[in-house]
Amino acid sequence: MHTAIIIVHVLCTLFLILVILLQSGKGAAMGSGLGAGSSQTMFGSSGAGNFLTKMTTAIATLFMITSLTLGIMSTQEKSRSVMPDLETPAATIPSEVLPGTEDEKSE
Repeated sequence: MHTAIIIVHVLCTLFLILVILLQSGKGAAMGSGLGAGSSQTMFGSSGAGNFLTKMTTAIATLFMITSLTLGIMSTQEKSRSVMPDLETPAATIPSEVLPGTEDEKSE
């Protein structure tokens, strides 16, 4: 389930980038007045503004839902360590066994 939501999230991100790049900027109307009148014929005579705005809203909503879902799922998951062997503390060696740590008084 986690992997499926990640795949949907990544696809949603790519589509959101694509839809935003397809939208025309504020200065696009000036270009159409100078002879580029056929720039919006792909989406009809009214242009792509309404369609792309609704598409952006829908994809952004799906993106936020998948983001929240992944965030909630990650907090409920048991924490996993990258180095599981280092989770247990190292055994301590008594000072009597180590060389050079004997007391001077014993002589």
